[in-house]
Amino acid sequence: MKFVVVGPGAMGCLFAASLKKAGHGVTVMDYKPERAAAISANGLRIEGISGDYRVDVPAVTGGNGLQADAVIICVKSHKTRESMLELSSWLDPQTPVLTLQNGLGNLDIIEEVFGRERALGGVTSEGAILLGSGHARHAGKGQTTIGPAGKSARMIVTAFKQAGFEALEADAVENLVWGKLIVNVGINALAAITGLKNGVLPSLPGTRAVMEEAVREAVQVAGKKGIALPYADPLGRVLEVCRGTSDNVASMLQDILNSRVTEVAYINGAIVREGKKFHVPTPVNHTLTCIVEALQVTYDNRMHG
Repeated sequence: MKFVVVGPGAMGCLFAASLKKAGHGVTVMDYKPERAAAISANGLRIEGISGDYRVDVPAVTGGNGLQADAVIICVKSHKTRESMLELSSWLDPQTPVLTLQNGLGNLDIIEEVFGRERALGGVTSEGAILLGSGHARHAGKGQTTIGPAGKSARMIVTAFKQAGFEALEADAVENLVWGKLIVNVGINALAAITGLKNGVLPSLPGTRAVMEEAVREAVQVAGKKGIALPYADPLGRVLEVCRGTSDNVASMLQDILNSRVTEVAYINGAIVREGKKFHVPTPVNHTLTCIVEALQVTYDNRMHG
């Protein structure tokens, strides 16, 4: 298959490099010309649990003339609409578009721009850390689920399996997205604030208590929305992911460490917004959102010991 991977962050690099290594055609799209040039010149490098290897992958800032059997969206949520509008200017009208992003709202934007029949939602528990331009560490393995089930999802799942990922197709995409959202609610903001790796968070009484409350609020909101979560024990699932990605640096912590805009508004902040619609109090998620947002607008004002 021919893939276009939009966004060369940690997850974008991991999937792009793995697919290319498995023999698929891959092009990376980036909004930063200098980074795209570096990737085109040096390729993508992956290290970690899937091995240490480098593959040559072209990177572009515009897609005119590109052919793709599927597009994988790995940009941060605040870049989704901008990226979709760029894609819509050249992408073949039959090509499916898959989001592997965190948070709520990304699939809605894809459906709005490309139509529901071309939009695919995906959730992945793979863990990756961006080490530099086109250089990522594969820090944890997990399942990747794509839906709704059908021909497009099946083709991508097959390619992902060939690339070494545990992948499957499923229906009820909104339930899957909420399942991943609640895991991120329990981990990402806490990691960003404390600077701790995933595996440490449940082991400390303070962070464990905050995690439990943040997850409890999110589950209450999901229940009010009629979401059928893809697991029976939400907190247990969060703890399982913490164990499975114990050495991983959460994506939101990576953003804080690199002075970037985070996705907290689309994760914990999304729980707050959805909670208001259903009159569900979400004080812990509100507090986590406020603290992370304060961190991301004060990078130049931080005191250093």
